[in-house]
Amino acid sequence: MPWMNQKSVVPEFRRETGGRRDRDMGLIPDKARGMIGASDPPMRVEVSRREIIKYSIATEQRLKKFLDGDEAPPMFLFGALRPLVPVNELGPDGIATTSLLPDLPLKRVMAGGTKTRYFCRIKPGDVLVAVRTLSDIYEKRGSKGDLIFLVYTIDVRTETGERVAEEVQTRIVR
Repeated sequence: MPWMNQKSVVPEFRRETGGRRDRDMGLIPDKARGMIGASDPPMRVEVSRREIIKYSIATEQRLKKFLDGDEAPPMFLFGALRPLVPVNELGPDGIATTSLLPDLPLKRVMAGGTKTRYFCRIKPGDVLVAVRTLSDIYEKRGSKGDLIFLVYTIDVRTETGERVAEEVQTRIVR
């Protein structure tokens, strides 16, 4: 898919965090650094009116366009892009294990935040393709010890390549 190699918001994300990084503390193995730029296989999601309505009811949406399923609320993608896996394939944090989680010396994984930019509305009948890429790995020293930050970029487009959203997720390993 030609759009998979287009520029992401990761450089903007770095500017927004002020580029705060500690010096290389040697926590991140070369093999893990070598994974930067690796992507999961594309995930295809068919958006149905029923799924939009169910999500809208569950999240107590109030706007008629969401409750009628005419348009998906902004956070709809958060759940729609989660892989459906058996419970025994979930990690200790309740999230499906991923090939993009490198073997690191620190083991406790926590959510570090997410930033999403939307480029168009999501409507019933849309077929979305999402590609998740490990965009960056860096380390910092926190007040309670060393931390490793994993930054993922999720590029979401329609099957025809129209840009829908870009999400930058950070996971913190300590």
